[in-house]
Amino acid sequence: MFIHLGGNRMIRIGEVIAIIDAQSSNAADPYFSFLDIANKKGRFEQISSDEIKAYVITDQKIYGSPISSLTLLKRAEQSQYDRK
Repeated sequence: MFIHLGGNRMIRIGEVIAIIDAQSSNAADPYFSFLDIANKKGRFEQISSDEIKAYVITDQKIYGSPISSLTLLKRAEQSQYDRK
């Protein structure tokens, strides 16, 4: 199954390691340095020019999504139910 992250980007639900609310991360947060490193290594993709509301972490990339973390979680859960 796939999860739509916004724009034209969809990824396999099995690739998702974590979904992090963008408002909960700030410069003092350990996530901030993690995102900075991923960006420097070319492993960060901002899905659209809209404000980033959530970060979706996979083992290959981090996606900055304009869709809220709660909505992404609901989509992920729904795709799990659709498989049954």
